[in-house]
Amino acid sequence: MMDINEIMKILPHRFPFLMVDRIVELEHGKRCVGLKNVSINEPFFQGHFPGHPVMPGVLIVEAMAQVAGIMAYLASDDETRKKVSYFMAIDNAKFRKPVFPGDQLRIEVETIFNRRGIWSVAGKAYVDGVLATEAELKATFAEKAK
Repeated sequence: MMDINEIMKILPHRFPFLMVDRIVELEHGKRCVGLKNVSINEPFFQGHFPGHPVMPGVLIVEAMAQVAGIMAYLASDDETRKKVSYFMAIDNAKFRKPVFPGDQLRIEVETIFNRRGIWSVAGKAYVDGVLATEAELKATFAEKAK
């Protein structure tokens, strides 16, 4: 549905911080599903952890935020699309299963609410159909720094 080139037109992130490879489902302003292919070539694996590479949980949550950012951007008006999204809160984060090189994260975000420019989403990340991470995220759009 949306490849990496289309994603990079929306998100300001670039390697090594771009955490979404593809969007596979989108329900306008309500739900979005993205994929992240986890490779041993990711720079964070050098130190997390030598001999036992595990994807840091905070980066899984970042991947959720990026999928949510794509969903919110596509549901926004032209004026909002000129802005950048910023995290406001992360609540109820749970890390249930480690994510290893070779895994593919299926990241599902669903809107809880969108009021007064604040988006709240429920995010879940799965590996092979098994829940790895979940969290509630809040974000808003703000002017880009000059």
